[in-house]
This record gives sequence, C-alpha cells and structure tokens, in this order.
Amino acid sequence: MSNRKILVTNALPFANGPIHVGHLLGYVQADIWVRFQRMRGNEVAYVCADDTHGTAIMLRAEKEGITPEELINRVNGEHRRDFAGFHVDFDIYYTTHSDENRELANLIYSRLRDADKIAERSITQLYDPEKEMFLADRFIKGECPKCGAADQYGDNCESCSSTYDATDLKNPYSTISGATPVKKESTHFFFKLPEFTDMLKEWTRSGVLVPQVANKLAEWLDAGLQEWDISRDAPYFGFEIPGAPEKYFYVWLDAPIGYMASFKKLCDTHGELNFDDFWSANAPTELYHFIGKDIINFHALFWPAMLETAGFKKPDLISVNGFLTVNGQKMSKSRGTFIMAETYLQHLNPEYLRYYFAAKLGNTPEDLDLNLDDFVQRVNSDMVGKVVNLASRSAGFISKNFGGNLGDNLEVPELLKEFSDAGEEIAELYEAREFSKAIRLIMSLADKANQYIADKEPWVIAKENPEDPQVQSICATGINLFRVLVVYLKPILPELASKVESFLKIEPLSWQDAQQVLTNHTIDKFKPLMTRVETDKVEQMVEASKESLMTSETETPAAPESNSPTGKDPVSPEIEFPDFAKVDLRIVKIINAEHVEGADKLLKLTLSLGPDDEGNDIQRTVFSGIKSAYNPEQLVGMHTVMVANLKPRKMKFGLSDGMILASGDGSKVFLLEPHEGAAPGTRVT
Repeated sequence: MSNRKILVTNALPFANGPIHVGHLLGYVQADIWVRFQRMRGNEVAYVCADDTHGTAIMLRAEKEGITPEELINRVNGEHRRDFAGFHVDFDIYYTTHSDENRELANLIYSRLRDADKIAERSITQLYDPEKEMFLADRFIKGECPKCGAADQYGDNCESCSSTYDATDLKNPYSTISGATPVKKESTHFFFKLPEFTDMLKEWTRSGVLVPQVANKLAEWLDAGLQEWDISRDAPYFGFEIPGAPEKYFYVWLDAPIGYMASFKKLCDTHGELNFDDFWSANAPTELYHFIGKDIINFHALFWPAMLETAGFKKPDLISVNGFLTVNGQKMSKSRGTFIMAETYLQHLNPEYLRYYFAAKLGNTPEDLDLNLDDFVQRVNSDMVGKVVNLASRSAGFISKNFGGNLGDNLEVPELLKEFSDAGEEIAELYEAREFSKAIRLIMSLADKANQYIADKEPWVIAKENPEDPQVQSICATGINLFRVLVVYLKPILPELASKVESFLKIEPLSWQDAQQVLTNHTIDKFKPLMTRVETDKVEQMVEASKESLMTSETETPAAPESNSPTGKDPVSPEIEFPDFAKVDLRIVKIINAEHVEGADKLLKLTLSLGPDDEGNDIQRTVFSGIKSAYNPEQLVGMHTVMVANLKPRKMKFGLSDGMILASGDGSKVFLLEPHEGAAPGTRVT
C-alpha cells in the first residue's frame, strides 16, 4: 500500500484566554491519530493556529491597556507552551492575524462575490452610543420579550429558553458601558448559504461525518438555512473587507481559512510541501479536521460551501469530540475542577491524562467525564501495574544474571504471534478513532503477558539456579511482549515510548516493529519508566485550581454590570434574610502581610479580630488574591472586613481561615475599609 498524504487540523483556540483540560480533549485526540499515521509510514502535516480576531479580543486588550497585537502575541506563546507540555506536536502553530490569512480571505471572498454568492443589504442593530460601536448579542442584556426574565443575553433566554432578536429585548443595556443602546442601520454582507442546501445534504451524508453528527446537521438543513452575515462594523479587530471601508470580515469567515494560511506558511518554510497538492479542488491528498461539537455548523455547513464556491478541496473527514466534565459535573471554579493546562502540568505527568482520555475516547461526539478517582485507579492499574510492571519483572533477571542479553531462545512463540497478529485490528481501531476499544484490546494483551510471567515464576527458578537458561528465556519473552505493547501505545504515550527505546537500546519504534522480535540483543539496566499517580498530587492540583481561579475571577467580566438602566442590578438570584444572617462579617486589622513564594496573585495576611474573653488577641491567617493591587507594607495597620465563619480551606500554600472582602472591575482591586473608629472584632450588621 502506497503512503498516504494527509493534512490534519485542530480547531483554533481563541486567543482570549488560557488552555484548560477541557480544551485538551480534542488536541490530544488529533495528536494521537497523527502519531499513529506517522508510525504507519504515512506522510502527515499537522497544523493549528490561534483564532485572534473579534470584538472580545479588542475589548480585552483595551482593558489591559495594550494593543490587540500585543495580547495575541502573548497568548500565542502561552498556548504553544501548554500544547508542548502535553506532547501535542504541531508542525506549525500559527496565527489567523497573518499576511497569509489576509491574502487567502480576500481571495476566497472575491471568488464568492464574483460567483454572485454575496448579498448586500441594510440591517438594524443595537448600537452603544458611549462606546460608539454596534453590539453583538453577547454584549447586550435586558428583559426577555417572552417571559420578562431580567438580565438575559441578546439572543436567548436562560429562563424560558426562548430565542429572539436582540432588538426585541425589553429595557436593553450594553454590558460594555452600561449605556442604553439605540437602534441604528448599517450595511452588511451576507453569504447565500441557502443556495447550497442540496449540496450540503448530499455531502454531510457522504461519510465525512459520523451518523450522529450528520443527523444533527439534517435538522438544520431540513428547517431551512439562513443567509450568513459575514461582515462586522468598525471598530473591530480583524481584516477589512476589500472595497468596503470600515467593514470587517466576521471572525468566523477568516478563522477556518486560518487552516489554509497556516499550511501555506508551513509550505513556504518547508519547500518539500506544495499548497495546491493539498487544497486544490481535486487534490488526491486527505484533509481531516478535528473539532469540538460546539462549532459543527461553521465547519460542516458554512466552510464546505465556501470551499466549493472558491474552488478548494472540502474536508474528507470531520472528527467531532464532545465536552469534558469532571467528576460527573460541568467544570467548576469553586470546586477546583476548572483545571488549567499549566496548573495540571505543575502537579502531574501529562501522559496520565493522555492515557485516560484515550481510554475513554470514541469517534462520536459523546461527552467524556474525567472522574479523578477513576483517573488515579485506571492509570495506576493499567500503565504502572500492567505495562511498566511487566518490564520491571523481567528486566531485573536479564540484567543481573545474563549481562543484559536476551539470548535467542524465546518461549511460547504462539503468544508472541498473538501479540503481533493483534496489530492490524488495533490499527483499524486507531484509524477509526476508536481509541477506547484499542486500549481495551491492548490491556487484554497486557493481562495475558503478566499472567504468562506469573505462571512461569522465573523468580522461583532463579532461586535454585540464577543462571538457568529458562529464566533468560522466560524474561526475554516478557521483554518482547512488553515491547509490542509499547508499539501499540506509542501514539498515546510518546514520552514513555522514548524512554523504552533508550532502555531497550533500539531505534524509534514503528508500527511494523510489532512483527519483529528482539533476540541476541543487549538491553540497558531497567530504570522506572512511569511512577504511580499520587492522590495527594491530584488534591494539590484541585486546590491550586481553586486558588488560581478564585483570585482571577475579577479579570473576566467584559464591563461593570452595576449600570443597568432598568434600575435592577444584574446580580445573583435573591436570597432570604436567614441565609444572609448566617454570614458573620467582622472588622479586622491587618497586623502582617507577606508575599507567598510560588503564587502569582496571593498575599498571606495575618488578621486580628480583637481580644477574646480572656484578653488574648484572636488572629487568623488568610490568603488573598490582591497582590496586583497592594504591596505588603501598605496593608499593615489597615482595617478591612472579613467573612469570619467561612470554613477554612486547605491550599497548597497553607490553610486559609476566612476571606477578606474586596471589590474589583477587572483592572483594579480595592479592599473594603470600614469607617474610621470601627474596632477589630466588631460584627458588621
């Protein structure tokens, strides 16, 4: 079979924040598939980039007092670091804010326009008179026009699930400035998507998507497609539309073109790749997209229709993954299960997570649960207990008694043949992205290998005669079985495979190596290849996630939300007075403040609540995320307010016994200070 030439892309992460473990699911899935294809001898180009355009990028940069270019460059470096930390090995990780992307976006737009697939008409939108900008739905809140629920976004109601136009909201306000928006007309450009309905109905059923995804798309196709608004008005961070001053391409037009632009940059860097070989309409190569299920419509409706019109190749397959839950629930900041990639890497081996994801991933967009107890048990049982343990049980005898040489007399050749024969079935499962099924088959082989060693009991034979040739034969067989298992696991565990290659003193393993055996070969002395997952490390990761997210929450709102023109502040749901009465707020004096080694945002505060009944000073230690606003010496002697009856929380830096109150708008933090004369220990009422 001739080698295949494949281009693989991953969904482009938005350059507005860090990578978390939920994001990693799709990237790990694609990376495993790419590594498998390369082990099979196929040629694969693997590209990705940051999605860098849009209003949200512009507003965040403005809030931080930097340019959008400075923001996206910084985030790009952070994303590269996190992906590399999890062994996600792109051939290029680029940006959609590039000359290549601008040129290709202009080219595709011109071809759509020349083919009469672009409509132009005036629309009415809500406009923020203070910020002097049109507002996307997510930057508008108001009362639902159907049920009257307050503080609903501009496209749907979370209370009654109704959908509507933002202009239908009652008492709307801008979440950016708090101003009351006004209706204003503007000319927009639309892609005539309904004209592609028949093509898309056929294409989505051609095998490019699994049936579950095709069925979902059929619902939209049968309901009738709408023309797609591909323009946005200034101010906007993106590419200006040719011939249309102050009009910009909507981010979702140039984002998928970023796949092409990233590959073009790769081609320009590596002369052996040719852009047209992969993107021309009839290119014989293969194009695979790996995406999350929340962006199916862009990739399986808008994107293929654009490519069809512009004369480029449509995807051969779109692999869609589901969302990640942790411990059976949506990732939570308060529970510490909203885990950033960087936080995970500070505590745990990235291959633990790669293996766990693979052990649960199929080729359908089902959600995947990261159960932390199961995570510990499965990695320790499978990877350490079954795979690595097989090598450690066998290698010691070979090194100690036979000079590290495996000899040429292997036992049970039928078991070795069973292992090598399983290669094609496992390969088919990898090809189909049925990783969990592949793992089950690999682990069943690992069980058989360990059972073989247990039945043969080389330690018993060695006790009688350490140099008995049977001991060498049994253990050499165990090493060969282990080697085949590592071949099959290498796409998932590249770092482990590299260590094994060094231990066995062999060249990098290919898929075909599962058909070979090592005889008359000298191996190195065994060293631990993977340690067990420690429960306390998992707990520390969760606690660190609570700390890092708790102290950064003031950075995320788009604008202060206390300026509602309706007279109703958009706060949390109402509580009864007895609930509030449970909160014991006390005046405290800060008697010491110091930096916390290893913490970016925390200060350690020692607080005085005044004297107890015997005159002894009551003191509490609290960790607070106010480092960006205060130096420790500023705080000593200040009075503030604390929640005195909050259950102490164990953090990786120590026990935080309470919480002080502060206010922030995303750029500044202010401690709450009582009126002069309030004494420590006084209850706030």
